[in-house]
Amino acid sequence: MSVNREEVSALSQRINWEKVDGLVPAIVQDFESSQVLMMGYMNQDALEKTAQTGNVTFFSRTKSRLWTKGETSGNVLQLKNVALDCDNDTLLFKVNPIGPTCHLGNTTCFDVDAQEETQMVWLHQLEQLLASRKDADPDSSYTASLYARGTKRISQKVGEEGVEVALAATSGDKAELVCESADLIYHLLVLLQDQGLSLNDVINKLKERHK
Repeated sequence: MSVNREEVSALSQRINWEKVDGLVPAIVQDFESSQVLMMGYMNQDALEKTAQTGNVTFFSRTKSRLWTKGETSGNVLQLKNVALDCDNDTLLFKVNPIGPTCHLGNTTCFDVDAQEETQMVWLHQLEQLLASRKDADPDSSYTASLYARGTKRISQKVGEEGVEVALAATSGDKAELVCESADLIYHLLVLLQDQGLSLNDVINKLKERHK
């Protein structure tokens, strides 16, 4: 999904800039996990530059100038989608964050402990962890050892866990069904990573079929 300049221009014209004194709040959300990353402010020039460069740009109220997130750190926010709220005075950006968003080195600028971690955010973090194990020492983790043994072994494990899930359901053991389902999902995520895919690819296919 991408946003072109014409779409952003049309969106900008809908904003009541006078109502917000030339600055509109801009909420930034991770496109993959839906985790809220930060909030800043934009004027018309910042919105235009965001559309032009593909990297989210704000208006810095302290420096009184345009400021592209990551212009010094390299941790840019790559634009995926943008939406305007029903009052035409708040923007929501879906982005692909390159590196941590917060200047303190955290994924989000908000207090993680104070946020209720959604299931999708947690799954996304698990996928990132599994991806980081691809080049790890096979002796350092079970996931790394699976990658080292190759696609055939990972696929075999997915098949084995699928059978275990079916057996647990047949026996009526719900606790075992939950455990085996967790094993199946874990090994499926590893297999997807092994093939250069993600859970998001599967979700998009489900959404496509739902339509």
